[in-house]
Amino acid sequence: MAPNLEQAKALKHFLPSLSKELTVPGAFIRNEAERPKVAHDAFSNDVPIISFADIDSADSARRSAVFRNIVDALENWGIFQAIDHGVNPMLVSAMADLSTRFFQLPAEEKLRFEMTAGKRGGYVFSNHMFGEEIENWREFFTFFSYPVESRDSAMWPEQPKGWREVVEGYCEANMKLASRILEVLSETMGLEKGAFKEACLQMDQMVLVNFYPRCPQPELALGLRRHTDPGTITILLQDLVGGLQITRDGGRTWLTVKPIDGAFVINLGEHARCLSNGRFAAVEHQVVVNSNSSRLSIGAFQYPAQDALVYPLKLAKGEKPLIEKPVSFKEMYTKKMQCDVEVAKEREKP
Repeated sequence: MAPNLEQAKALKHFLPSLSKELTVPGAFIRNEAERPKVAHDAFSNDVPIISFADIDSADSARRSAVFRNIVDALENWGIFQAIDHGVNPMLVSAMADLSTRFFQLPAEEKLRFEMTAGKRGGYVFSNHMFGEEIENWREFFTFFSYPVESRDSAMWPEQPKGWREVVEGYCEANMKLASRILEVLSETMGLEKGAFKEACLQMDQMVLVNFYPRCPQPELALGLRRHTDPGTITILLQDLVGGLQITRDGGRTWLTVKPIDGAFVINLGEHARCLSNGRFAAVEHQVVVNSNSSRLSIGAFQYPAQDALVYPLKLAKGEKPLIEKPVSFKEMYTKKMQCDVEVAKEREKP
């Protein structure tokens, strides 16, 4: 039975989009050290921007230049923005528009798709996940999109109209783009171009549509706490509001990634870092909120099968491996999540 509006209103502590409070509830307040240090719109021009226009050029010099830019960015930053990426701009626009409209639906309609234990995806309004004690100021909807046979169509909303068809096309386009970037990394390491993808056994994909409502006291809360992604490669579409931030020095300084209309923010996860034996970085990032505008972002997370073995694909002579013996991605993921929880708890102490 779907929750009614009164039930939804009773949950406003966990539904930031329904909250009319002038102060942030205590469950969302970060301690002093973890609060935002840089505004959501204090944009940095330092994060690399790379055109993919020549990534498959017949001109080897142009193609090599794109490869070098990608590799330099992922070695030194672990993140860059891709423009001219080849994904149909009408598809990108439709995905953003329909996602925005989903979060504008009445609360009881969104709560019909609430994700609970055992469900493959859905709407999440409570952010006590992975043992976190402080909540994130966001709501989100997640799809498990690849492998195709794992999709739970019952958890894919019928509204807004056209949502499912657009999501399917968007997921496929992101998977192709992610695979192409991983081919670049493989070739750069002197491997067969399918090496990164083959190490995944099968490339799984989860799409996460994030909605960060206006926050009455953004200086006290975070839309999403700092972390690195556990998977292989993430492709993020963000609107023009701003709020994604990265750190390269353990949180001492933060840079706000400048939004570019239609661009994708590309970053690697811990799996890719391990496959490259640390050559390519997994950047720490967080999301800050603001009191003027809500923000939307759509992340496509590509990651390996649970039983895929994680190990360095290539070692230079005398190079020490990051992982002494291969472990399954499931083991690696579980260990990372446990470690993240412990670190988060330590940071949340007064």
